[in-house]
Amino acid sequence: MPDEGRVAALKEILDANPDDAFARYALGLEYSGAGETDAALAEFQSLLAAHPDYTNGYFMAAQALARAERKEEAQSLLQQGIECARRTRNQHALAEMEAMLDELERE
Repeated sequence: MPDEGRVAALKEILDANPDDAFARYALGLEYSGAGETDAALAEFQSLLAAHPDYTNGYFMAAQALARAERKEEAQSLLQQGIECARRTRNQHALAEMEAMLDELERE
């Protein structure tokens, strides 16, 4: 179960500013950490729709999908995230996502 205090605080921020990328990302992380995959994915999808260059959103969404044993969806998001990381020149995220994609492909 997510920390309801943090969830409430993040939702309050998003009520005031629905386009706050970090608050949306943090809310997705809260849900993901609590195992609430669908709620997490909804937040990450909203984040990426508004901020397609928020590279970590792809990675964290893919991790949530992988934990939920939704491998093909995770791979698809990782491929999108890799494209984003290349576009934004985020080498660290690129390396992490390529490694995760390789691992999923070996399974």
